[in-house]
Amino acid sequence: MQFSPIRTAIIAFVALLGVLFAVPSFLPQDVRDAWPGFLPKQTVVLGLDLQGGSHLLLQVNEDGIVSERLQSLRRDVRNTLANQNGIGNLITTDEATSTLTIELTDPAQKDAARAAVEALQNTISNSLIAVGGVNELAFGEAPDGRLTVTLTPEGVAQRTSALVAQSIEVIRNRIDELGTTEPSIQRQGTNRILVQVPGFGDSTRLKDIISRTARLTFHMVYPGMSAAQAREQGLPAGTFILPSQDGGEELLYEDVSLGGESLIDAQPSYDQQRALPVVSFRLDTRGAVTFGQITSANVGQRFAIVLDNQVVTAPQIQQPITGGTGQISGSFTTASANDLAVLLRAGALPASLDIIEERTVDASLGADSIQHGLTAGVVASVLVLAFMVLAYGRFGVFANISLILNIILIFGALSMLGATLTLPGIAGIVLTIGMAVDANVLIYERMREEQKAGKSPLQAINAGFERAWGTIIDSHLTQLIAAIVLYFLGSGPVQGFAVTLGLGILTSLFTSYTVTLYFVGMWYRAKRPKTLKIQKFRFIPDGTSIPFMKISRYVIAFSIVASLLSIGSAYFKGFNLGIDFVGGTAIVLQHNDGPADVGSIRETLAGLDLGEVQVQGFGTPQDVLVRVQAQEGGQDADQAAVAQVSEALASENYTIRSTEAVSGTVSGELAWAGVIAVVVALLAILIYIWFRFEWQFALAAVTTTTHDIIMTIGLFSLTGLEFNLTSIAAVLTLVGLSLNETVVVSDRIRENLRKHRKMPLPELIDLSINQTIVRTSMTGFTVFLALIPLVLFGGEVIRSFTIAMTFGSLVGMYSSIIVNGPILINFGLKARTDAQDLPAAKTVDGASV
Repeated sequence: MQFSPIRTAIIAFVALLGVLFAVPSFLPQDVRDAWPGFLPKQTVVLGLDLQGGSHLLLQVNEDGIVSERLQSLRRDVRNTLANQNGIGNLITTDEATSTLTIELTDPAQKDAARAAVEALQNTISNSLIAVGGVNELAFGEAPDGRLTVTLTPEGVAQRTSALVAQSIEVIRNRIDELGTTEPSIQRQGTNRILVQVPGFGDSTRLKDIISRTARLTFHMVYPGMSAAQAREQGLPAGTFILPSQDGGEELLYEDVSLGGESLIDAQPSYDQQRALPVVSFRLDTRGAVTFGQITSANVGQRFAIVLDNQVVTAPQIQQPITGGTGQISGSFTTASANDLAVLLRAGALPASLDIIEERTVDASLGADSIQHGLTAGVVASVLVLAFMVLAYGRFGVFANISLILNIILIFGALSMLGATLTLPGIAGIVLTIGMAVDANVLIYERMREEQKAGKSPLQAINAGFERAWGTIIDSHLTQLIAAIVLYFLGSGPVQGFAVTLGLGILTSLFTSYTVTLYFVGMWYRAKRPKTLKIQKFRFIPDGTSIPFMKISRYVIAFSIVASLLSIGSAYFKGFNLGIDFVGGTAIVLQHNDGPADVGSIRETLAGLDLGEVQVQGFGTPQDVLVRVQAQEGGQDADQAAVAQVSEALASENYTIRSTEAVSGTVSGELAWAGVIAVVVALLAILIYIWFRFEWQFALAAVTTTTHDIIMTIGLFSLTGLEFNLTSIAAVLTLVGLSLNETVVVSDRIRENLRKHRKMPLPELIDLSINQTIVRTSMTGFTVFLALIPLVLFGGEVIRSFTIAMTFGSLVGMYSSIIVNGPILINFGLKARTDAQDLPAAKTVDGASV
């Protein structure tokens, strides 16, 4: 209770810092621009689900990398042997084993050929793999005497890693050409790139701009033989066949006469003679010289311009072109010519990129999500604040001041860290509102018990804060473990939820204890009351003696039956899995003229031959969710399916508000990551509670939590709620909430084992539960008050998440009160009679024991 000036200054400094970082997020842009330069100006970054935009997860096509490298290596080997050393050879390619096999026309030249080929060895440097780099090639000899050159797995991995880094720069250049603001381009793992572009709603154009390789090359057309003749008679040495834009094929020389790296500018223009859009390009000095030499030496021959392995045009060279400029003509529109110019200016991607996950949100849907989140947050805040005043009077006001400061600190921390706020993140803040008062309830209930035990008001206040601290730490850390696991194993909006939940847990530790203690102490020094009138309202009276253990056998039987029912439903009925876990495309449509007709949409889409299509309402009567199974043909086929749905429903006045496409690869990874997240969280919490308590408490807590998880998962199966990535977030948050309740009861049981050594264990557990049931009911109700507005006003996007959280919080309260005790007995917990058998003294909720 003796607050030093330093502690007071720290509280004031943290509060001021939180306010200064939080305020800019709620000010208009013009006011922020006039904000003094020495004050923070950064704001909370809104996620794509709140401001609209496009999210793409790209994966480097490793098969394409191997294929292109083998093709390049084949040219190098042929050039080295035939052109430089005069060694005749026949080279075959096996992409399955990443191997070139070289058959020599004169086997006597094998040693010379081997030495010449081995000189092509390329060492790729990477300190993470090897200090001296890794060899890209492995040389050998087949049983029949032919030489082999194989790409090493280490070399392919390192080349892939390097190409990802190059691709990120190319993508950034391309997006910058579009003029969008604040794009996020990040590397994920070894072969993936995450691209998020806020405010860019044309996902089709964005994907075309980002994922097109745009590799421009110039090849001479092989004279005197068509592609069809070459297929019949065999390909001449050093040639290959490529499709042309007009639907035909061309036979070209493999050697690249000129590459797109020589390009320094490309602009859309117009061919006045043919009245067609074209792309004009300009080469650098070296490229212009090479271009002039090629066209001078091949007048009368055809020269092919190839873009991404397709011949765009193959005109005949009429005269030498020495100016270093030219035109690319084809079946362009004005828009496609402009986009191609953007791609060529930004540079070619060094590797092909496959889109394995796509999420696009219209700005109007983002605005609706913000409105839903704000409404739920305001309603939850008002309910919790009002309830605390009703239940604890003046002390409730102290708790509310801490709660308001807690919310400010969360927004300030989000702004200072540059973290992204998503709709699930708003849900995390709202949930924090309900959980943050838990510590205050714990402290206040302890103060009441200490005062009833005959202590003075000052002693009761000191004891209440001091002795509740251990339990507060335990309960908050178990929740923090779940949030950390969720952050590292989750993705996208779920990580946003983990960030706000984790920040809320940390800030509430500061506000609910330090700040509340400051105001209680300031009030006490001013008033010097004779008694503490702490609680004005409660659900359960003091001094209850409910015989929980006597009904435990019926409770355990009910829980076993309910758990078996949940497991059986999950096994036989299954789940309504979201596309996060099964792949496919989800499209949110809005009818612009009154309520949507779900039946009519089903009939319209039934004739599109898209496989399984599900149509259901989505929140408001005007919104509809259409789920289309993953199409054969990958991401391009999925995008074509979205276009078909859009075209089919455009005539009925429907517009697309959001699309979400997940490939089978990503969906399998997300499902596996979800399972790992739950298991890791349970193991981490098991270890922590084992360290803090005894092994019986740890195993009982994990068993109780597993029971809650099974019951919640059963809810998804029995009701048909969509089970998606946010459902995993709900389950992991439930782990923290359930353990929060269980830890408080376990703390009291451990304390009473010291106080009442001769009391039978069932009676002791009954006593402990009855002593903590007031606190459990109060905190459970505050969490419930925070969750109900999320269910009612949080919007359809997080509906299944909020329903599962609400159900799980009720199940968690039930299990911590009634189920945990019998499990402790079954795990062999016994009443202590010898102080030597007990663990070392620890400060817990109740006393220093």
